Amino acid sequence: MSSTKAAFVGLGNMGYPMAGHLANADFDVTVYNRTAAKADAWVKEHASAGSGKSASANTPAKAAAGCAIIMTCVGNDNDLRSIMLGDDGVIAGTAAGSLIIDHTTASAIVAREIAALAADKGVGFLDGPVSGGQEGAQKGQLTVMVGGSEDDFARAEAAMQSFAKAVMHMGPVGSGQLTKMVNQIACSCSIQALAEGMNFALKAGLDPHQVVDVISKGAAQSWQMENRGKTMVDGKFDFGFACDWMRKDLDICLDEARANGAQLPLTALVETFYARVQARDGGRLDNSALFKLLSEA
Repeated sequence: MSSTKAAFVGLGNMGYPMAGHLANADFDVTVYNRTAAKADAWVKEHASAGSGKSASANTPAKAAAGCAIIMTCVGNDNDLRSIMLGDDGVIAGTAAGSLIIDHTTASAIVAREIAALAADKGVGFLDGPVSGGQEGAQKGQLTVMVGGSEDDFARAEAAMQSFAKAVMHMGPVGSGQLTKMVNQIACSCSIQALAEGMNFALKAGLDPHQVVDVISKGAAQSWQMENRGKTMVDGKFDFGFACDWMRKDLDICLDEARANGAQLPLTALVETFYARVQARDGGRLDNSALFKLLSEA
């Protein structure tokens, strides 16, 4: 089992560029994607990346075979189980001593479930959800929040650094997912606040671009303001992190809050707003489309 041989399972908007950065960091990368044509395109694009080799496999198990590190990035808990479990799953293809790093935004429950099954084979597991969106993935500027053992984190940190600006160990398995929940709670509520502010600016007759320019230099400054304030008032929502995915993430947050007793009244309200966007067939729009509920009311 080569220490530079890695697999990447799931080549969506995030996984495709993340796997590319891994290849550029001189790993031999074998990829798997449910749509084989996308895996083939990735191999063609990265044939000369770094000094490593690029290949594709027709099952997650075959992609994982012989790899020291197996990274995954899919849609939700059920997607994660589908690529991890069964005779063709990642766990079936891993050998004792290898390490699975899951970058899906999923529940802490499924992270612990997969970790236990991996441990039965002598395989390590880290949950490492990411923040930074598709742009961050493309630029190699993601933030990775990691749950798992300190030893496994030490083994994996360099590989994750290939596509990240920050990688932090948050605690035992599940801690990465719990931290990502905090991230999504804060992001979704700030997007709603920004949407209300921008709509107010328009109704008040202000130039919203100018408003963003000045208040982003003060206490209201945020990533959302600097990156989504102007685009939302310009009606640009055909990029970024989809409303469908944000609602999925908020449902995970709310489920966890019901279990741990945390109160999330604003998050629960914002979740209903995303449901309204979906009901208007806006689920694939960027999550800043909350603005449309106000501007088109």
